[in-house]
Order: sequence, then C-alpha cells, then structure tokens
Amino acid sequence: IVLGDPDAEIQNTVYRLPRIQSQKDRIEGAPFGTRGGLSRVHNFPADGKYVFHIMPYNAVEGEVFGRTFGTEQVEISIEGERIALLTIDRWMMESEPSGLNIRTDSIYVTAGPKRVTAAFIKQFEGEVDDLIRPIDHTLADGQIGIGYGVTTQQHLQRLTILGPFEVTGVSDNPTRRAVFTCRPTAPAEARPCAEMIVGNLAGDAYRRPIKEADVSALMDFYDEGAQDGGFEGGVRMALQAILASPHFIFRMEEVPDGIAPGEIYNIGQGDLASRLSYFMWGAPPDAELIAVAERERLSNSKEFEQQVLRMLNDPRAEALATRFASQWLRLQDLEDIHPDALTYPYFDETLSEAMNRETELFFSHLVEEDRPILELLTADYTFVNERLARHYGVPGIIGPEFQKMSYPDETRRGLLGHGSILTMTSHADRTSPVLRGKWVLEVLLGSPPPPPPPDIPAFEEVGEAEEGRFLTVRERMEQHRENPACRSCHVVIDPIGLALENFDVTGAWRIRDGGNMVDPESELYDGTPLASPEDLRNALLSRPEVFYRVFTENLMAYALGRRVEYYDMPTVRAIVKEAGEDGYKLSAFILGVVKSAAFKSAKAPRPAIAAVPEGAQQGLDKD
Repeated sequence: IVLGDPDAEIQNTVYRLPRIQSQKDRIEGAPFGTRGGLSRVHNFPADGKYVFHIMPYNAVEGEVFGRTFGTEQVEISIEGERIALLTIDRWMMESEPSGLNIRTDSIYVTAGPKRVTAAFIKQFEGEVDDLIRPIDHTLADGQIGIGYGVTTQQHLQRLTILGPFEVTGVSDNPTRRAVFTCRPTAPAEARPCAEMIVGNLAGDAYRRPIKEADVSALMDFYDEGAQDGGFEGGVRMALQAILASPHFIFRMEEVPDGIAPGEIYNIGQGDLASRLSYFMWGAPPDAELIAVAERERLSNSKEFEQQVLRMLNDPRAEALATRFASQWLRLQDLEDIHPDALTYPYFDETLSEAMNRETELFFSHLVEEDRPILELLTADYTFVNERLARHYGVPGIIGPEFQKMSYPDETRRGLLGHGSILTMTSHADRTSPVLRGKWVLEVLLGSPPPPPPPDIPAFEEVGEAEEGRFLTVRERMEQHRENPACRSCHVVIDPIGLALENFDVTGAWRIRDGGNMVDPESELYDGTPLASPEDLRNALLSRPEVFYRVFTENLMAYALGRRVEYYDMPTVRAIVKEAGEDGYKLSAFILGVVKSAAFKSAKAPRPAIAAVPEGAQQGLDKD
C-alpha cells in the first residue's frame, strides 16, 4: 500500500452502501451538486487501467428501485475530478444477463491512495418522496416507489473497482517521497541509502531508538529483496520485515538486566514516552517526546508535567475522545443499533454518525478547555450539525459542519441528552428503561446489576395491548415486574430508565408512547422521586464522589491496558483527592494517572510453565 506494487495482480474491490444510508443529500467527500452515493479512499496499487462498476438498489421484483422518478445519472470522480458519467436505465431488470450492473470503460489511474466517489447528479432541491410525510430513509420498504403516484429517488447499492490492467509502473507520490528520503545515483550508493531509509522507518515503527543490530537484521531482508527487485525491491522487503516484527505489532517494553521474574521495576524512559503517547494520542511519541526521553528528562517531575500538558494541548489529544471516551461510554454499540425503518424512517446512517461525533466532540471540548468532569452530566451545551439539530428540534443550525450550541431548555443536559447514548440503549422498535438504567448503573456509577435469573419470561411475552389500547413501555414493565424474581433487580434499574422515557428510540423528545401520555414518574431504591431527566441528573449529582471514582477507574484502566484491581484503589482515591484540589478538572485526573506508580512501573514476566503430559505426571507421582 505504501510503496505501490508494479507486479500487482488484478483485484476486485467492492464498496457497499447500507440500506439505512440516506441518499437525498450530498455526502462528505463528494463533489458539490451531487447527492447520495458513496465516497471512499481507495488504494490503487499501480499505474494502469481500472474499470468501475455501479449497481443501484432493486425493488422486490427485480426492477430498479425508484424507477418512477425518471432517468438518473451517476458521476464517478477521483479526487473531485469527473472520470465517467453513467446513466441508469430505469427499465433495467435484475433478471437481465448483466443484471443491474453498469460499468465504465477502462480508465487510466496512477498509483496511490485516492478518494473515489460515485454519486447521483442532483437534479433539483426540495422534497422528492411523495409520501404522507417527508422522510430521509426511503429504503424502509423495497415496495415503496414501485407504483405510479408514489415517487422515490434511486439508491446506489455498491461500487466495484476492478484492476489494474496493463500496468505501466508506479508513479511518484507524497507517500513514496516520505519513504524514499534518498535515491542512489550510483550502485555504490544503494546500500548506504537503504540503511538510512530502513533506520528511519524502523525508528518510527518500533517507537524507540534504533540499535545497530536492528538495522543489520533488516538489511539482510534488503539484500534478499534487492537481488531480484533492485533498490526498491530491497526496501520493499525490509519494510515488510519491519511491519511483521513483534516490535511493531506489539508495544514491547524492555526489562532491565538483573530484574527477577515477578519483580516490580520502573520502566525505561523510552517505554514511558511510548506509554504516554499511546494513552493521550493513540499514536507513537513525536520527535520532541523521544528527544526528552533520550536525555532522561522524563524522570524530572517538572519536565514530565510540562510534556503532559503540551500533549494535552496538541490536536492529537482528541484520541482521548475518539478512543478512551468511546470505549468507556460504549459508543461502538451504536453501530449495531438499527431502529425499525418503518417506525423511525428519519433515522439513517448519517444521523447515527452525527450522534457519535457529537459525543466525541463534546468530550474533546472538555479536554481542550480543561473543564471539570461533572460537565459530562451538567453541560447546557453540545455540538451539532444541521442534521442532528433538526432531529433535536433546534432551529437555526445550517450546514454539515458541527458547531457549539446551547440547549434551549432543561430537557437535555450532558451525556444523558445525547442521541448516541439514548439510541444505543434502546431496542429497534421501543425504548428500554432496563437498558438505559443498566447503562447508567454500569458506566456512570460502576454498579452493574446481577444477571437475570434463569427461566424468566421475556419482556416480549407481556401483552402489547389491553382494553382496546396499546400499552406504554412503562405499563408493560410493571406487568413484567409482578414476577417476584424480577422485582428485586428491576426496582433498582427501572426508575433510572423511566426518567428518560420522554426520549424515544432515536433520542428525539416525545410526550406520547403508543398514543398514550408518557409517564416518567418513579422512585429510586432510596425513595428519591424521579419525574424527568433533570431529576435523574440531580440524583446522580447528589453523590459526585461516586462519579469521580468511576471516571478515574475507567481512565486508569485505559491508560494501563488492564483492569483496575483492588490493590489499585488507594491510588484511585489519591488521584480523586488531588483532582479535587484543582476543581476536578480533566487535566488533574490525567496528571494523577500518569504520575502514579502503576503507570510508571511494570512487573517482570514469569517464565511460562510447560504443561506436563498426563502419563508423565502419573510417572512422577509414582516416583
């Protein structure tokens, strides 16, 4: 991928669009004046000819979905420059010999990673779907848009890139120039130049100062590759060896000489720099941090703190949001949630991605501005684009870019008002007070409820209607709790989730459920009354020390790459106490973690004990 491959074989790469992807508006990366489709960065391994195939979605009987709209055109572009314009025949059928496939002629493309876009030419602005109400998600049902009188737009299903054909070589590009920092002009210059390239690459990949033995071992691979592939072939094979090395794949820390197995020791300066950078940036240490480590200055507490604060002010510290916060808050679960398309037709992948990004930007803002961590629960602001603001019912936000916005009322505050949290703690067709309550208990309070006892009837077995009307989720939960085996846990879980019942499956505010008024009133196990998200928030804030502890435990576990154990709890309490002296700001917790002995030390591994065969063990017992 990095160097290209002049011997690349023909490959068939398929990019698919999910049904929940709205195709009404321009997507990120696509040229202006287009709608829908997809845009991906594709690596072209060599200079040569490539063929691009597109396939529209089909309706239930094999015809083009949305053919009542008329003729559509799809533009294929590379880095924003049009390379082909394909027309979709609306009378195409899946049963035809070529199916619904449409292809370009072979097109010459140079090697390297490039953004490829296949998108519909946008024909006009305004609503297109001629349904009872305008929706974004027009593939909720494949039968929509078949008959005349109901007009829906065509949808792209996939883009296929086939090639390369007639390879002519590998062109120079920024990626190759970054690797080949020198070029031999004579045979005698090839090996010294290769040693410099290999040393630089290994230093970046291994995340530590490179020893002469490291370069020597890699140059053996260079020599082998250079026999048939010349200078570039040798560098290519050496790079393959680097990428296959355990020093690249794993973050290996060196145990000093004289350390006994199982003994606790202070890790080296280079390893400490690596721990810092992967904790705060999710990336290898930069040149400045490596230089400080090489001078053994990370052992100086003042220099160490300066480096930590510098790293917090670096844009790469966004990894604390995209990696740590995402793992702690379980944002990855949002990818697996697909609200029922017919019940929630406005929910699509674009909205899901916006919800996820909102939470990441919110946490990143707390890092950048060094805010108190209780703002995770109390913040009266968030970050939205037009799509998400419209979902929240907030006017005046225009465009796809995210911007800071103050909530217009008390219904949303902090994480408990984020669509990401509310959606991923719901089922596809209904809200779930149990999932929402369980999430709060586990993630924010660190008190996971016990698993349900066996042979308990599922919630779905509770009737959905009674006396000629649909039951609310609350009413069905009350019937479910009549079982004594369920009550002991649900009396703790359900009130938390019920306080959030005014948020529907997708996190939109509502006042009715199944035609009935939503009733969020309940009591916590200690008798605290709850009737709204604000009441729940105040209940959580009444014992902030619990949230401080849970946040510290999760931050420490992420930094150490292991679970926090009982022997870590004195450290956790000390970090919380010191953070309190600085207003419980986010930087205080991060500094507390990286200054801890647990972060700066490691235990020497014990030698593995080989398993003794059963027969041999019996013989040993007899002896």
